[in-house]
Amino acid sequence: MPKRIESVEKLLRKELSSILLREGDFPEGLLVTLTNVQAFPNLQEATVYIRVIPEGRTKEALSFLRKKVYEIQQILNRRLRMRPVPKIRWSEDQELLAREEIEKLFEKIKE
Repeated sequence: MPKRIESVEKLLRKELSSILLREGDFPEGLLVTLTNVQAFPNLQEATVYIRVIPEGRTKEALSFLRKKVYEIQQILNRRLRMRPVPKIRWSEDQELLAREEIEKLFEKIKE
């Protein structure tokens, strides 16, 4: 992976984490964690992967973030001194869920 893409992903992860912490007025009882950022090679878009606790409220959190994407994008555009600033797309971190399922299976096997 080119170093520029890695640098942009790292920068987006840092800035979006900060924005979500300060600006993400999530519904009560909802904890959202940014787990990964994957920028497209042309740097026009980036997929931001999240993890939600409790798991049953993931759709609610994604819906909330998708409604606020314009506002979050505007904050990001002001903070970053790069052009273009990738457009943000939100997604659930399926890879993390798969790893947890595998760990649960290993625990059952050990028993």
